[in-house]
Amino acid sequence: MTPDAGDAVVFPPDYDTRFEEVRSCRQGTQHGPDIRIFASASAVEPYQNRTEPFPVGAVLVKEEHFGGGDCTGPLTQWTAMIKREEGSSPTTLDWTWQQVDPDRTLVGEDLARCHECHVDCPGGYAGTCTPP
Repeated sequence: MTPDAGDAVVFPPDYDTRFEEVRSCRQGTQHGPDIRIFASASAVEPYQNRTEPFPVGAVLVKEEHFGGGDCTGPLTQWTAMIKREEGSSPTTLDWTWQQVDPDRTLVGEDLARCHECHVDCPGGYAGTCTPP
């Protein structure tokens, strides 16, 4: 999976139909908003089963909404990540992390608050702390 030509965002505009929802809506804890997680085809099995590594190019997209746990509130942003080559960026756990506004404007990339939160996930898998 690569970004669309001319688009720095790592997920397609129609991710919600092209990707599989791998984590249903729930209220976030440390992140606050309601969240849903979508995975590209190559990310589904590693995310759900936690037995194989994510392949290069795997994409995860976290939708973030205002609300009370049902994801019906307005979309506030996306946090997305795309897997990079092993050893390419140990600081970011070999992922490119993106913060994207509702209009698909890239707000930030490889922000420390994203990857640092996932470094020491107890019992986690490949930087993902919460079970699917």
